[in-house]
This record gives sequence, C-alpha cells and structure tokens, in this order.
Amino acid sequence: MFKSAEFWVAVSFFIFIGLLIWKGVPGMIANALDARAERIKQQLDDAEKLREEAQNLLAEYERKRKDAEKQAEGIIAQAKLEAESMAVEARAKLEESLARRTKMAEDKIGQAEAQAVNEVRSAAAELAVNAASDMVKQAAKGAKGNKLIDESIALIKTRLN
Repeated sequence: MFKSAEFWVAVSFFIFIGLLIWKGVPGMIANALDARAERIKQQLDDAEKLREEAQNLLAEYERKRKDAEKQAEGIIAQAKLEAESMAVEARAKLEESLARRTKMAEDKIGQAEAQAVNEVRSAAAELAVNAASDMVKQAAKGAKGNKLIDESIALIKTRLN
C-alpha cells in the first residue's frame, strides 16, 4: 500500500484538503461567495428600484400627456368658438356697412333726382316766363297795351285798399 502511487496521491490530497481547512480557505471561499451574492442582491434591488421609478415616471408623463391633449382640445374648441364669433361679427359689420352705403347711395340718387326735377322746373318756369314775356310784349304794343296797363293799375289800387 505504501508503494502504490494512488495511495500517496490520496494521502497528499487529504493533506492538501486538511491544509486548506486549517488555513480557513473554505471560509474565505464562503465569505467571497456570500459577498458576491450580497453584491448581486444589491444590484437586483437597485435594478428593481430603478424599474419602479421608471414606471412611476412613465405613468406621470402619460398623465401629463393626457392633460396636455385635453388642454389642447379645449384651446382648439375655444379658438373655433372665437373664430365663429368673429365671423358672425364680421358678417354683421359687413351687412351693416353695405346697408349704410346702400342708404347713402339711395339718398344721393334721391337728391340728384330732386335736383334734376328742380332744374327742369326752373328751366320750364324760365321758358314759360320768357314765352309769357314775349307774348305780353307782343300784346302790349299799341293801344291794347296801354289799356292793359291802366286795368292793372286799377286792379292794384283796389287790392291795396
């Protein structure tokens, strides 16, 4: 048994294992593994916290996006109402302006018609006076004219008294 190589390999293996145990290598290995497990656990915890924070941020930004969309819809609706109101107001002002201008044009046409009628009457009266004047001049010549003048003076005297 002392001559076989396997025996001495087994003895040296047990001596090596004994030295490792005596020096505390299994405890160091266990401590190293525990420390590594603790680091991994800490990293997992940190990753979990980051994931929760990311989910919270995502939910918060989703709420903000929805609020912004609602606000944008409200702004658009308000703008449409204001645009419709402005369009109605503009139409009313345009109609009022057109009515006022139409009235002014009708008034000017009426004034032009009245002026034309007055001018025609004036011209007709002037022609009538000129024609009457010419007729009186023709009729007032000679004895007939003197008789008309005397009758007119007598008529004026009676009316003045």
